[in-house]
Amino acid sequence: MKSLLALMLVSTAAMADDGAMLRCRQLTDAPARLACYDAIQLGAPVAAAAAAVGAAPAVAAAPTRADLERSFGKEQLAAPVKIDSIETSINGEFDGWVPNQRIRLANGQVWMIADDSQENLSLTNPKVKIERGLMGAIFMDIDGARSAPRVKRVK
Repeated sequence: MKSLLALMLVSTAAMADDGAMLRCRQLTDAPARLACYDAIQLGAPVAAAAAAVGAAPAVAAAPTRADLERSFGKEQLAAPVKIDSIETSINGEFDGWVPNQRIRLANGQVWMIADDSQENLSLTNPKVKIERGLMGAIFMDIDGARSAPRVKRVK
């Protein structure tokens, strides 16, 4: 008898509004769909769920590209939305890099060379593309450089 009562309590807590689930499933924007699922109340009374069928769940605005660029390299491991790369430049003269060197970009971010690579260059305001590689590695592709060093965001 106790196990039946416990089963009923667990199953009631796991119930969600089917209408809301169907509405969320139809959304194509991933952040909006996640926000829709997060807004569904689990274990809500059936009367409250029935009343909510006509009302759309509150959906958070999707982050802009600028928001994603500001957080590039500092995301949590389970961040729902990620971009694959950002493009900016290095202001002024750039003479290359050595291991552990910090490089300040035009967008205000600071990245550190995280591998043992080094290269001597003589560039002025080179364009930079920071992009994700495999296994979470991030690389800095500098226009005019022969290689792209692995980097880690510092600021």
